[in-house]
Amino acid sequence: MTGDKADGGEVPLLYSEGNIAARVALEREVRGWSTIELADRVSKAGVKMNQTAVWRIENGTPRRRINVDEALAFARVFELPLEELMSPPLEGLDLDSRRLVQEAVEAYYETRDAEDRLHRAVIGIADYIQAHPDSSRAIHDQCLRLMGDERDARTLTEHIEGGGYHR
Repeated sequence: MTGDKADGGEVPLLYSEGNIAARVALEREVRGWSTIELADRVSKAGVKMNQTAVWRIENGTPRRRINVDEALAFARVFELPLEELMSPPLEGLDLDSRRLVQEAVEAYYETRDAEDRLHRAVIGIADYIQAHPDSSRAIHDQCLRLMGDERDARTLTEHIEGGGYHR
């Protein structure tokens, strides 16, 4: 799809169905998914789709149209805002680099979620110690039993007792 003509040439639209098709192919490849796997994921997201439909969206001539429900399902499956899915793919990175960036982003979110879990657990333990002041040594011993490393257990215990997180 194109927009108005400028200087005799056609200007591509910033957001277009063609961009979605290109991004679907790119995002699928970055994740190492087959067209069958993507179709299954889109179907599980609530929009029936088969492998042929994915292939026709990515490669068909003419390209298969994408309806709004499908665009939303692709955005959900790829965990991208719809606006990002509609944007032209960024230039300058090869597929391997894009995969590494994807891996880093996923690791970042996993780490953030783990830090949130740690924060809640530390606050809970700190509250318990405040209510049971004599439990500090037993908390350290339990950390040592579960962690198996004195230095790590000491670090976690000091973190808890030192108010490593603000409540």
